[in-house]
Amino acid sequence: MRRSIIVLGVMAAAFSTSVAAQSVDGKALYDANCKKCHGVAGKPSDGIKKMNPKIETFDAAFFAKRTDPDLVKGIAEGKDKMKPFKDKMKADEIAAVAKYIRTLKP
Repeated sequence: MRRSIIVLGVMAAAFSTSVAAQSVDGKALYDANCKKCHGVAGKPSDGIKKMNPKIETFDAAFFAKRTDPDLVKGIAEGKDKMKPFKDKMKADEIAAVAKYIRTLKP
């Protein structure tokens, strides 16, 4: 009996973690934290590009040079004028944003 309670507890914890990971909304996080500079579809406006000429457009060329871990690292650590998000978002949230930006079509 004791073993089955422990196993059920472990299974419940794993299920809870899995559900939490699935419920992270990369689009909502992007809209709240990234859209202002990177644009709705991953293409920064001319005004933003003028302020930050190095800002990236999330197009095929951008993604061809970057793996998912590269995207996660860039979001977490920031680059050039982009601030790091490692202290603002959890790891699963950063991963969700990285996954979401791959769906954008500028």
